[in-house]
Amino acid sequence: QVQLVESGGGLVQAGGSLRLSCSASGLTFSSYAMGWLRQTPGKEREFVATISWSGDTTYYADSVKGRFTISRDNAKNTVYLQMISLKPEDTAVYYCAARPYYIGSYDNKEYDYWGQGTQVTVSS
Repeated sequence: QVQLVESGGGLVQAGGSLRLSCSASGLTFSSYAMGWLRQTPGKEREFVATISWSGDTTYYADSVKGRFTISRDNAKNTVYLQMISLKPEDTAVYYCAARPYYIGSYDNKEYDYWGQGTQVTVSS
């Protein structure tokens, strides 16, 4: 049974930082690209960042480029999202997701497994 468990969300002031973690089990972690996506009420889930299964390739949404960094530790079956210079518009539920391919996708439908999400709230 595949499980993805996110942690690290919370309430932070604008300009602050948070580090999200996603621990995976039940899958061969190094065979999956990982992604972070986020969702606010009434909106579609949107792509934030992805990292290749080896960790050597990353892509970011334009809205977070330069502020967010995705990384992974295959020995720990964990993917991270370091977020700095947070803005109120970053407020969302953040999900990690796994795709059985070299790199993740901007398209939600390309991911096979999802975590339950962690809330990030940025106050102004």
